[in-house]
Amino acid sequence: MVERSIRLNYPPTLIHKPIISQLIRHFDLTVNITGAQISSEHGWIDILISGDEAIVNQAINWLKTEGMKVKTK
Repeated sequence: MVERSIRLNYPPTLIHKPIISQLIRHFDLTVNITGAQISSEHGWIDILISGDEAIVNQAINWLKTEGMKVKTK
């Protein structure tokens, strides 16, 4: 089991898409929101994700393919 702290930067096209909900359901990860700032045009969210290392890596890759900018902290 690993924990990764990441920042997700939302482009305007994804502000209204339930990315965090999909992340939790699809990958069965534990997600803790540690900070966020979101407007109707853009935003960022800091999360701590934990789970199996291979699944966490898959989830981060999925976030990138969805169009999220991911920065590992």
